[in-house]
Amino acid sequence: MFFRQYYLGCLSHASYMIGDEASGRAVVVDPQRDIAEYLTDAAANELTIVEVLETHFHADFVSGHLELAAATGATIGYGRAAAGLVEFPIETYGDGDRIALGDLVLEIRETPGHTPESISIVIRPEGDAAAPYGVLTGDTLFIGDVGRPDLLVATGVTADDLARSLYHSLHERLLTLPDATKVFPAHGAGSACGKHLSTETVSTIGEQRATNYALAPMSEDEFVEAVTQGQSAAPLYFSFAAHRNREVHDLLATESHVGWLSMEEVLTEQANGATVLDGRDDRTFASGHLRGSVNVGLAGRFAEYAGEVIPAGTPIVLVTDAGREAEAQIRLSRIGFDQVLGALLDPPSAFIAAPHHIEHSSRLSAGALDARITAVPGLVIIDVRTASELENGAVAGAKHIPLAALLEGLRDLDPAAPTVVYCASGYRSSIAASLLRAHGFGDVSDLVGGYAAWAARSSLRRSAASSLVTSEPQACALEVATNDDSM
Repeated sequence: MFFRQYYLGCLSHASYMIGDEASGRAVVVDPQRDIAEYLTDAAANELTIVEVLETHFHADFVSGHLELAAATGATIGYGRAAAGLVEFPIETYGDGDRIALGDLVLEIRETPGHTPESISIVIRPEGDAAAPYGVLTGDTLFIGDVGRPDLLVATGVTADDLARSLYHSLHERLLTLPDATKVFPAHGAGSACGKHLSTETVSTIGEQRATNYALAPMSEDEFVEAVTQGQSAAPLYFSFAAHRNREVHDLLATESHVGWLSMEEVLTEQANGATVLDGRDDRTFASGHLRGSVNVGLAGRFAEYAGEVIPAGTPIVLVTDAGREAEAQIRLSRIGFDQVLGALLDPPSAFIAAPHHIEHSSRLSAGALDARITAVPGLVIIDVRTASELENGAVAGAKHIPLAALLEGLRDLDPAAPTVVYCASGYRSSIAASLLRAHGFGDVSDLVGGYAAWAARSSLRRSAASSLVTSEPQACALEVATNDDSM
């Protein structure tokens, strides 16, 4: 058997190729949109990709099923609940169906819950007579979590109904597999498709039975409560990508080419509604950038966060460090953001030549924020972390608006109010602050080092205060206690 997991860290996305080496037949499951790795591995191992299987309609990336079908002639397969919901020909599979690649057999199990059409794929290298090797669980079962059931609420499918389906899928379709069966999910830590995903990318049914909070003994109602509460805001682009995966659309070019734009051309496109997306790191961006541009650093979850703050379909002009333009374009294409108009030619020189179009970001240390809170009445502080991150603490008085909800939340904010934005470490706050400035907010700063820096400063202040108290004579300590009691 040929088996390989392809893990795309910047989207926390896992795809798979499974092949029967004797017959030379293979399938690819949940492919990313740029398909070169699958084609290269198939050729190197003398495999023919005969089918592309999708465990469900993905929302966090645009799949490569159309690209693979065009390149190989493979059919495209979904769970039977997908019938009639796509614009291209598909095969549909129901519970218990088998796909034989030779001795290697793939068993389909319908596992609705994350979505109605979700399936899991049991891998049986020696057919039905032997124990299974593993199961590809899509977004039904993750390592340490299960798929969120609330992404289809806008379409009229309730989170409660999907959560109940998920409960039965887990207990009646997956936990019935032997404990030694390997678990291969479609996502890992960082994905917005769950809330407690592990950094591990493979586990076993037995390990998940013992350690996964959602698989602990509980009633169906308790399970529904556990998996529907505390989910983060879904990224803005999710609905777009989910629909895109059902449509016939232009295929991704086999080679990326980004055209160059002069500063004058960039300014014209910006005036016509294009977003200037600056992929440099937050420190470089802060030192000088084109006015009105949005900063999403390529070193982080570039495509996902761009999709959280830029509406789908918006024309995009790139600003990047030299040589990273094609990377930025490919990563955007993975979420279906194909309208890249080009990239600014030689940004450092272009900025020097047009200083009146360049601005700098205001960034505050934790100490400077502390002073600003005291000195500026009406200061608005915005926390753009996820709901689960608030468990680590928060700056007193901060408004919680997750980054994924910030674009829609602008209407409830005052562009004239002095504003400070923070996240966990400073990456997302630079995105958020640049977004606010691009939408006309005049006095915006972000916190360098994020809440981690603020918490460290607070801890030092508490330690210093404690040292002062304990170093005083006992009489002074008693006076402090007496004064406290009288307040």
